[in-house]
Amino acid sequence: MLKVNNLTFSYSRRKPPVLERFNLELAPGGIYGLLGRNGAGKSTLLYLICGLLTPKSGEVTYNGVNTRARRTSTLNDIFIVPEEFTLPPISLKKYVEINSRFYPRFSQSDLENHLAKFDMPSDINLGALSMGQKKKAFMCFALACNTSVLLMDEPTNGLDIPGKNSFRSFIASVINDERTIVISTHQVRDIDSILDHIIIMDNRGTLLNQSVASIAENLLFTVTDDMSVASGALYSMPSLGGYSVILPSDGTAETDINLETLFELALSRPEALDEIFKKGRG
Repeated sequence: MLKVNNLTFSYSRRKPPVLERFNLELAPGGIYGLLGRNGAGKSTLLYLICGLLTPKSGEVTYNGVNTRARRTSTLNDIFIVPEEFTLPPISLKKYVEINSRFYPRFSQSDLENHLAKFDMPSDINLGALSMGQKKKAFMCFALACNTSVLLMDEPTNGLDIPGKNSFRSFIASVINDERTIVISTHQVRDIDSILDHIIIMDNRGTLLNQSVASIAENLLFTVTDDMSVASGALYSMPSLGGYSVILPSDGTAETDINLETLFELALSRPEALDEIFKKGRG
């Protein structure tokens, strides 16, 4: 279990906190989509979760251990793929030889299977790759480490359309009840089909933290050209064919979730979402 407890963090004493008294719990298993405005603290939160930053107050614990303590039991079970990174100009084989020893569940066969999904050979030289290819190779290594927690910051940036399709395929293929994957992104259409939990945050906390099943059960996403329906909706925005709207579910049918309109609803009317899901729990 990952727990973010009353976390406050700032990069400078003269600047307002990036996160302030922030709380979050992530249960084992599932693919979490972490969404928020630019500057909401998504990347900072990922770095705090894996213990690479020190909070001003509060803590992040993984299985009861403060991640900032950087204990071996924590380090070899959490992996982060940042948005930007560098890889040394060496062969992938050498890179694996150096780094895989830190991850006791690393699997060479898993690595080769993941590379195959991206149509990449295993005898590549990291220094000769494009940025998009480096991202693919690094994500394949990250998944092959088989850590219980995998944190990914904007993983589809730099990937072409086939690469994004392959990313969805190989992420969906590795999830199990013990593994937790957190994907922070602005490119919601790249990942919406593989998520089973949605977190929408600002710097003070979570505006929405619900499973995809719960969202689909409690909210109705549709397009209408009826202005009276749009004006009475929880949220509406102009779209092709009229208005994309979110309505309280009437319990008769479930619809596909529109993450873009859900995101805007959470930012503009978080109290409405609170009320909807409070009723759902009741």
